[in-house]
Amino acid sequence: MIRILQNVSRRWSELSLALQFLVAGGFGLLAVMLVVGAWVTSQIREGVTRNSAATTALYVDSVIAPLLPDLRKSQELSDSAKQALDETLGQGALGKRIVSFRLWRRDGTVLYAKDAALIGRRFDLTDGLRSAFQGNVVAQFDTFDENEIQEEAIGLPLLEIYNPVREPWSGEVVAVTEFYEIADDFQATLASALLSSWLIVAGATLAAFLLLSGIVLRGSRTIDDQRGALRRQVSELQGLVAQNNALRVRVQRASRRATALNERYLRRIGADLHDGPAQLVALAALRMDSPVFSGDGHSSESRSTEVAMIRKTLEDAMREIRGICTGLVLPQIETAATTDILRLAVNEHELRTGTSVTLTLAGHLPEPGASEKISIYRFVQEGLNNAYRHGRGKDQAVSAGMKGGRLFVEVSDGGPGFDPARVEGLGLAGLRERVESIGGQFETLTGPHGTRLVIRLSVEEQA
Repeated sequence: MIRILQNVSRRWSELSLALQFLVAGGFGLLAVMLVVGAWVTSQIREGVTRNSAATTALYVDSVIAPLLPDLRKSQELSDSAKQALDETLGQGALGKRIVSFRLWRRDGTVLYAKDAALIGRRFDLTDGLRSAFQGNVVAQFDTFDENEIQEEAIGLPLLEIYNPVREPWSGEVVAVTEFYEIADDFQATLASALLSSWLIVAGATLAAFLLLSGIVLRGSRTIDDQRGALRRQVSELQGLVAQNNALRVRVQRASRRATALNERYLRRIGADLHDGPAQLVALAALRMDSPVFSGDGHSSESRSTEVAMIRKTLEDAMREIRGICTGLVLPQIETAATTDILRLAVNEHELRTGTSVTLTLAGHLPEPGASEKISIYRFVQEGLNNAYRHGRGKDQAVSAGMKGGRLFVEVSDGGPGFDPARVEGLGLAGLRERVESIGGQFETLTGPHGTRLVIRLSVEEQA
């Protein structure tokens, strides 16, 4: 039983507010309608019955009262009075409407009745008789004993009326007339009044239910819309939180690898200096110890040749040192425009390698911060170096523009391609870490027909 109640409660809570109101409010208003309708119809029934009885009683009293003697002085009716009542109640409009008639004395004795066998008999007073002897007109519709009426009246709508008979000069109740009136018109009037009352109550209840349902439905829709908007916002926030967590993890990973990358850069610089300029300087130093300079047997021509070779060796060493420095030192790009940075990187590559690069720029590029500008410059520099080294400088191209609200820069070539897992060394790895550390994306696409390196940055233009 408890489980059934729990299931019902759970299913009820899953319904919308509007549906809950339609069910609960519908049953509630239906119960209220039945209670109010029953009370109203009972009041209408009593009112219509009382008014109709009062009208009929007044009419009967106006016809019967003149035929009755002074009942305070005479305890029985004379034969002439009974004959007058028989003639009056047996013919005419009154005789057709009344199917049973009795005249009661205060002690319960029947002074007159259409059924002569009842005259003179004494009965216990009913509630209706007691109320009538107190001066009230009492009426009841279709609530009678079949023994009290004639057989031909059974099945007809009857209105039972107790009407007090008063003395004209004192107004004291001296007798009560009890009669049954055929109430065809009364029944139709009562049915019409009851139907009208039920229609009015039902209409008012329905109107109230529709009005309240409209208000509740509108409120339920508003709540559902707000709930849906809240769920969407929560979903968006969860997505943003997930993105922030992913970015935080990437930044932490980039920070952890920054030291290692710096050490690798330093080792590469050291290796470049050791294998290049240092070897040339050492060679020049060895030539300085040549017998050409220490001995006396060598001609001045030999010495001049040796000096020229030493000078060339030192010049080669200086050229390599300048090349290394050129790759390490950044130009003044913090204040330069994005388009100028791209042109600068392309021009330096063309001058250094003697190759050509196709540059394609969109009409308007945003002006990001210094970190983004440095990343763009290093990306183009390293991408073109790889295009020259691995792609043999074939079909080198650089393009930049906006797509999906993000800045993209692409470096491509028409070389034979390479395996990123095997060839992506210090340069591309460092670029990837640099780009991802500022929230960007780095993509490498390579194949037999060429290589494309693409970065995408979410940038905010600097004022």
